[in-house]
Amino acid sequence: MTSISVIIPSYNSEKTIKTTIESVLSQSFSDLELIVINDGSTDSTLEIISNFQDSRIKIFSFENSGGNISRNRGLKHAAGKFVSFLDADDIWTADKLASQLQALQENLGVMVAYSWTDYIDENGELLLSGMHITVNGDVYEKLLVSNFLENGSNALILREAIIELGGFDESLNAGQDWDMWLRLACKFDFVCVPSVQILYRISPNSLSSNLARQEKACLQVLKKAYQVRPLTDKNICSLSLANLYMYLTCKALQQPFSTYKGTLAARFLWKYLLNDSSRLQRINLILKLLFKIAVILILPTTLSTRLLTSMKTKAKKVRAIPFSSSPPQNEF
Repeated sequence: MTSISVIIPSYNSEKTIKTTIESVLSQSFSDLELIVINDGSTDSTLEIISNFQDSRIKIFSFENSGGNISRNRGLKHAAGKFVSFLDADDIWTADKLASQLQALQENLGVMVAYSWTDYIDENGELLLSGMHITVNGDVYEKLLVSNFLENGSNALILREAIIELGGFDESLNAGQDWDMWLRLACKFDFVCVPSVQILYRISPNSLSSNLARQEKACLQVLKKAYQVRPLTDKNICSLSLANLYMYLTCKALQQPFSTYKGTLAARFLWKYLLNDSSRLQRINLILKLLFKIAVILILPTTLSTRLLTSMKTKAKKVRAIPFSSSPPQNEF
């Protein structure tokens, strides 16, 4: 039996799919199968995939149905003892699978291994570091507060464990990865490989750019999670919401700027303030965010973009706000 099944859902990914697949085929661990689910692509994605001459690649094409259904379709075709999912625009370092598999083999009873993430732009250039958080064992409550796995291209999972849970929730149109990690963490232990092994690509056109949809889906995820298992710390609900709304605020303040996004940012920041009891300890960040919101709402778009971009180039890089699958860029 193949040791690891890698599943890539792909929809109109002609710009990135080649690099993504190459990062799988060049893994130091080679006992794998690569299942690519072509989700109704209308560009040259399928042609690019078909050009690879590697017997480990299996291609399945369907009408466009979305990422969750594509992941579950890939899971049905998977034969590996372990499974890992990879978005069609993300990249793995060459030791990703080998390191995670070793971590699982050295920690009997653990079903999920994850690594650290850094963020790249559309050209593959490093944008900023991820959270680089190491948590082992029962991670459920910490994962409620902050999605420290950061994206859906991260974990290596015992296939039986994810099948037991019924795969990804197909009713969600955002936050799918966070929901899956929470459901796994509710029943199984995790182990961290403290090394950057996932390069997550930030794109203005990514699913996470629809902030209203993401807010609604993440609130669904939290509501469902709170009902599954009693919490030992009653402050976790507030901390979860505070992190969610800080993340959404910073996402809304990413380029391209607009009055609509500035209004969203103001609403998200207000909800953050309502939920974070330690908000005064982050007063400098809050003031920066308020200033940025004011600039976007008051000045014409071209002028606000020029001003904020100029300020950003003068600032040092900062670590990502700890929440979800694509972090905010620098505040300025």
